[in-house]
Amino acid sequence: MTIPVALPAKDRKRGNPNWGHPIPLGPALPTEFELRVRQLQLTAQMYTSSAELRAWCEQNRNRCYVPEWLLAEWCITADTYIRSAA
Repeated sequence: MTIPVALPAKDRKRGNPNWGHPIPLGPALPTEFELRVRQLQLTAQMYTSSAELRAWCEQNRNRCYVPEWLLAEWCITADTYIRSAA
């Protein structure tokens, strides 16, 4: 039985080649608001006139991201201090 020969040290690359480099950012994912707008097939000009979007924003104003300018347009207030249910 033959014994495999180890490669010379100069040919082997050891360690992590990315050591000390910052971790690359992943892809930006859409927010729940953006997904809902896409589902309703709305454009930015149609946001304020959509009753379905307004109802969704009223229900999810404290849970999901909703643009502040849109909340101000509809006079909806969001709770800024929300305690986690721990």
